[in-house]
Amino acid sequence: MQDKRVLVTGGAGFIGSNLANRLASDNDVIAVDDGYLGTPENLDDDVEFVEASVVDGEFPVDVDVVFHLAALSSRNMHESDPQRGCRVNVEGFVNTVERARKEGCETVVYASTSSIYGSRTEPSPVDMEVEARTAYEASKLARERYAEYYANHHDMAMAGLRFFSVYQGFGGNEEHKGEYANTIAQFADKIANGESPELFGDGTQTRDFTHVSDVARACELAADHELTGVYNVGTQEAYSFNEMVAMINDALGTDIDPEYIECPFDGYVHDTMADYSQFHEATGWEPEISFEEGVELVCEPYE
Repeated sequence: MQDKRVLVTGGAGFIGSNLANRLASDNDVIAVDDGYLGTPENLDDDVEFVEASVVDGEFPVDVDVVFHLAALSSRNMHESDPQRGCRVNVEGFVNTVERARKEGCETVVYASTSSIYGSRTEPSPVDMEVEARTAYEASKLARERYAEYYANHHDMAMAGLRFFSVYQGFGGNEEHKGEYANTIAQFADKIANGESPELFGDGTQTRDFTHVSDVARACELAADHELTGVYNVGTQEAYSFNEMVAMINDALGTDIDPEYIECPFDGYVHDTMADYSQFHEATGWEPEISFEEGVELVCEPYE
């Protein structure tokens, strides 16, 4: 993408700041964020930062492309306040897209979620049946339906990306998320500081861990190809939490055992894995950073 005026909502957050910084060298990038899970310290100097809420705030929408990543991005945030979760994730989405549409924007890429697939050890295709088990999942499915409306009724390019377990580490732009950061970031930080990470159950649960640089590249490609529909962004590989802890120990040269605790959540998703074939067919995208390399990158700042 070159010479475009771009809006990234949630642009000072983890994924948003990585995307904004990636695009800023060749585009005019505006990052909008309310500071809940983001900080302008994540942004390069050539990104314009606007502090505003996607629900209430006035922010620039006279752009060529919207990347809508602003969200309450976890189950726990929603369950503690479902009404707020709905306002931010659904109303904030409609507010952003509607305002941008009226200014002539025709291309939107937005964050959905892989959580709607539930627990699966096989790769999850985008055309399988899904359901909302949590308020968070309901809000992301609502986004997909509103995107369908904007594509059908207003002929906009609306690409929803169902992200799988995105990570970078506290040495990147993830530290501000704290307890909401990916488990790799949290576990690596604990082990590097001589503490035992807490694993739910027996640690055999698996995740499709996807490095944020691959996710940012996927967002850009979805806009470049003016895609409409929903697509998976993941690696089509899965690693258990036990394997992850062992790999972190190897990378850091440590030998710290995890602590196993009872899972405090009902309906906890035990396993995830992406089938990214449709996105690959549409854009040529495939992950470039293996999990082994990704763990090394997460641990590098501690060495």
